[in-house]
Amino acid sequence: MNPSRSSGRHQSPQQVADALAPALGTARLRLGEPLAPYTTFRIGGPADVLYDATSDRELASAVVTARQLGIPVFVLGLGANILVGDLGVRGLVVRNVARGITDLGGGRIRAESGVVVADLIRHCVAAGWSGLEHYVGIPSTVGGAVWQNLHFLAPAPERERTIFIEEVVESVELLTPADARVTVDREAMAFGYDTSRLHTSGDVALAVTFALAAGDRAVMHRVMQENLSWRGSRHPWLEYHPSAGSIFKKIEGVGAGRLIDQCGLKGHRIGDAQISHIHANIMVNLGAATAADVRALITHAQRAVADRFDQFLEPEIGFIGEFATPNPGSPA
Repeated sequence: MNPSRSSGRHQSPQQVADALAPALGTARLRLGEPLAPYTTFRIGGPADVLYDATSDRELASAVVTARQLGIPVFVLGLGANILVGDLGVRGLVVRNVARGITDLGGGRIRAESGVVVADLIRHCVAAGWSGLEHYVGIPSTVGGAVWQNLHFLAPAPERERTIFIEEVVESVELLTPADARVTVDREAMAFGYDTSRLHTSGDVALAVTFALAAGDRAVMHRVMQENLSWRGSRHPWLEYHPSAGSIFKKIEGVGAGRLIDQCGLKGHRIGDAQISHIHANIMVNLGAATAADVRALITHAQRAVADRFDQFLEPEIGFIGEFATPNPGSPA
C-alpha cells in the first residue's frame, strides 16, 4: 500500500500515539516496535506506532483516522515482497490481522484481507472448493494476493500456463482515498502481471469474495503436494533463509535471475545479505542482514547486469520507510 496523504509535519512517536488514542485506544498502540519480525525478510527498523487491526472494520477505521489526522499510514500484511528501512517507518503502521472467513454458499467465499492465504486454502480444500490450492506455499495475505495478482506456474508436470488469483476473484471490498467503502468487480481491479489497481489508486483492500468450483479433495491435495515440491526445489526455505521473494521484475524473454546467474553472482554476499545459491533473483538474510546490505547488493547486481548485458533490473519489491542509503539506481 502507498503511504497516505499527510500534513508533512514531523511528529514524535508519542505525539502520533496521543493523536490516535481517542479513536484506536491507548492500550493497542505500540511505540517503537521493530518491524523485522513482521516481515519475511526479517529486516526492518521500528514503526513509530504499530496497531493490529483484527477486522475489516478496524482496518478501515485505523486508516481513516490516520488520514484525517494527517498521519502517514502503511498497511502491513505478512511482510512479503517488501524491504523495510533500517531507520523504520514514520507515522502509523497498521498490521492487518483481519482474518474472518465466511462461506456465502455455492463456492462463494468471503475472506477479510488479513487472512493468510495458506489458512484460506486449508479452509477451502476441507470444504471441497477448488481454485486456490495452486497457490500453496506462497507467503501472502488475501490483501497481498490481490495487490500483486498472485500467480503460479501450473499444472504439473508441464507447467506451461501461469495461473492468476484474478481468475477466482468475484469482487473486492475497498476503502477509497475519499474514505468510502465500495465493492468492485474483477474487471475494475485492473489486474495484470504482478499488479492491480491497488498499486496506483490509493485504495485499501478490506475483503475479497472468491468464486470457487466444487473439486475432488484428493486431487486438490495432490496438486498441493506437487506444487510444494516444485516450489521448494526452486526457492530457499523462509524458515532458514528469510527473503522477500523475487527482487527484480520479470524481463520478458530473458529473466532477471538468469542474467544475474550469468554474471556469476549466485552466492555473492554483502554483509549478511546474499544472492541465493538456488535462485539468483532471490536475496536471502543469512542472519543479521540490514536493509543497507540488501540495497548495496541490489545495486551491485544492477551494475553487473547493465555492464554485461545492457539491461536494467527494475526492483519488484517495495521499499518501505526510511533508509540510511540512497534508492537503488534507475536506468540512465
